Parts: sequence; C-alpha cells; structure tokens
Amino acid sequence: MATSEDRPPAMSAMIRLAEKHDVPHILRLIHQMAVFEHLTHLFSATEPSLSATLFPSNPSPPFLSFTVIILELSPSPSPPAPNLSFTPIVRELDLSPSISDPDSETFTSSGGVVAGFVLCFPNYSSFLAKPGLYIEDIFVREPYRRMGLGRMLLSAVAGQAAKMGFGRVEWCVLDWNVNAIKFYEEMGADVMQEWRICRLTGDKLQAYAKDHHQD
Repeated sequence: MATSEDRPPAMSAMIRLAEKHDVPHILRLIHQMAVFEHLTHLFSATEPSLSATLFPSNPSPPFLSFTVIILELSPSPSPPAPNLSFTPIVRELDLSPSISDPDSETFTSSGGVVAGFVLCFPNYSSFLAKPGLYIEDIFVREPYRRMGLGRMLLSAVAGQAAKMGFGRVEWCVLDWNVNAIKFYEEMGADVMQEWRICRLTGDKLQAYAKDHHQD
C-alpha cells in the first residue's frame, strides 16, 4: 500500500501575465530556446532591449501588442491580482519525484520556479476579416517537458483568442522537431506543409530598404 511518502509531491502550475521584473527570466528562456533550436547564431536579445520593447512606458493592453505569459511551478501559488485582460490560470500537478532541475535557483521567482513561457502578438486574417494571435515563442524548460505544460500554455492562448473573438491562433514549428509536430497534429492543429516563411532581417533588411527607398 502506497504511503504519502511514495506519492509524487503536490505542485501547482500557474500561468500569469509577465511583468517587467520577469525580463531576466524571459531572456534566459529565450536563450535556452535558441540553444534547443540550434539558432544561437541569431540570438542578440539583451535585458535592456527586451525591457524596452516588451514593457514600454505606455504599453498597449495585453494581447493587443507583444504579450508574454509565464508558467510557474510552486507548492502553494499566490496568484497575482486578476488583470482585466487575463485571469491567472492554476492547475494542480503530480510531479515525478525523480525530476532534477539544475537551473532551479536561476529560474526562481517570487511565485515559484519559472518553467516556461509564451510570447504572442495580434495578427490579422483578411480571409476571415478577423484578428488572430500569433505565437512567436512557446517554450518549456527541459526538466518539465512531457508533463502537459506545453498544452496548458497553448490552451491559455487559444482560450484568450476565443474570449476576444479572434479568428485563429498560428505559430511555426521547425521541420525536424517531429515530436512537436506530432503533438500539434494530435491537438487538432493544421501543420501547413505548403507554406514557407520569407524573412528580411539585419543587413539584408537595411540594404533592401536603402536600395528601394523613395523620397
């Protein structure tokens, strides 16, 4: 017969809006994501640049501009005061006692341990004549994967889009990330093989803008 000592520790996962003091955690999460995706050569974000762009002095309401939501794990979460645009989401979890998080101290926050995040912003579908939400980043740290936390983050964004009357939620996935592709397909998402991302950035963006600028 199992005793209380044999059961996984009771934990709560809370999803909340990020605040300016979360910028150091957001930067570390983005860097870990860049490492996972083998894209560190494209990484140039800093705490000041994230702070200035994600948390400007005159911010738009959440989900009407760049918005970050944070996922924290804690034995006894204390949800922040509800924002008119987003009510924190709390779910109880049964964690494996074998979980080892070597970065737990680095990712400790006032609400627990930061385990993941989503960065999203509004886009628009002319076909639907409705706005939508585009997920630029969704990331769960390695010790906490395969626990349903990614699904929890996606559900939070989808729920917010539905609440706001938006038409869809979109995001991209790397073609080699077969586990993620399978996960997205199982949740009902259409993985659109026929579309390709086109991008101008850095020196190429500046050169094109200079060559084709008309006064």
